[in-house]
Amino acid sequence: MTDATNTPPQPSDVPPAPPAAGASYPPAPPYAPPSAQGQPAYGEQQTGTPQPYAQPTYGQQPYAQPAYGQQPYGQPAYGYAPPRPNNVLAIISLVASIAGVTFIPLIGSIAGVITGHMSLKQLKTSGENGRGMAVAGTIIGWIGTGFWLLLILIWVIAAIAIAASIPSMGQIS
Repeated sequence: MTDATNTPPQPSDVPPAPPAAGASYPPAPPYAPPSAQGQPAYGEQQTGTPQPYAQPTYGQQPYAQPAYGQQPYGQPAYGYAPPRPNNVLAIISLVASIAGVTFIPLIGSIAGVITGHMSLKQLKTSGENGRGMAVAGTIIGWIGTGFWLLLILIWVIAAIAIAASIPSMGQIS
């Protein structure tokens, strides 16, 4: 039987240990109670002591190098596809057709038509850009060719008409 005189000591009956040298008395609790939302207040660390000019620690990870193979800032690992190149014949077609209408009559227009058709054939299989330039070069080349052929035809008809009227000019009746 156990009576009150020989009961083993309970933890609440044991006096606390004396503080270590240099420690304040009473000792601080092992943790600081969190604020109402479960996060420390602005300027406080997890211990509950205010820190002047400190940034909050709201679960934010410190700045560090990303792990090997990981792209920083959430960028995709594959990046962006490079732009598709323009078809060279499409560019030549447009330049030659414009030159055929302005500087190099008929020859530039014919070159623009030929290179425009070649470019359109290449663009069906190559996957390059430049369809608009090829079509524009072909159309301008056909218009320039038609204009110069029409102008040559008018000159020929005028020359034939003048040549036909010359013998009759010499005869006066």
